[in-house]
Amino acid sequence: MLIRKLFKFEGAHIVRNCSSQRCRENIHGHSYIVEVFIASDKLDKGYMVMDFVLLDKVKELIDSFDHSYSLWQKEEEDLKQFVYRYNRRVAEIPVSPSAEGYALLFLFLIDKILQRTEHKNGEGNVRLNSVRVHETATGYAEAFREDLSLVDFSLKDIRFSEAIQEEWKDNVWWKTLK
Repeated sequence: MLIRKLFKFEGAHIVRNCSSQRCRENIHGHSYIVEVFIASDKLDKGYMVMDFVLLDKVKELIDSFDHSYSLWQKEEEDLKQFVYRYNRRVAEIPVSPSAEGYALLFLFLIDKILQRTEHKNGEGNVRLNSVRVHETATGYAEAFREDLSLVDFSLKDIRFSEAIQEEWKDNVWWKTLK
C-alpha cells in the first residue's frame, strides 16, 4: 500500500547551467510542494501504513528550506559570501537547486530519516517509494531510489546555517543522520 504526505516551502535559488537565461542568471523563488510517497507491505494496528505524526523530522527537514536561500555548493565564492552575509537562512546543498536536484536531495535525506524512525505499532516494511517536488503549478520532478545513482554526495555535503538550526526543536535528528 502507498500513502502520500504533502509539505510546502517558499524558497529562493539560482539554477546555474540550465537553458533558461532567467533561471541561470537571476535569484528567484518558488512556492514548492513536496510530496512524499511511502509504501509498506503491511498495515499497522491502526490500519495505517504509518502514522503521519512519525514524519515530524521530515516536516522539520522541509521547513529548513522555507524562506531560505538554497545555495549550490559549486557557486562562485563571491556569491557564497554575499548570500551568507545578507541571508540568515541558507541551505548549502551538493546539487543544483532545480526541482530534480531537490527531489534527489529530499529522497536521500528522507530515506535516512525513515530508516531511523522507530516503529512501535506493528508497522510492516515501511520504505520510501519516491519524492515529488513541484516547482511550479505545471511542473514537477519525481525521484525514485534508483535515481540516486545520478548523484554522488553524502550528508557531510549538506550545510544548514545557524539560523535554520536554531529553529529546530532539537538538532539531535540531524546529528543522528550523520
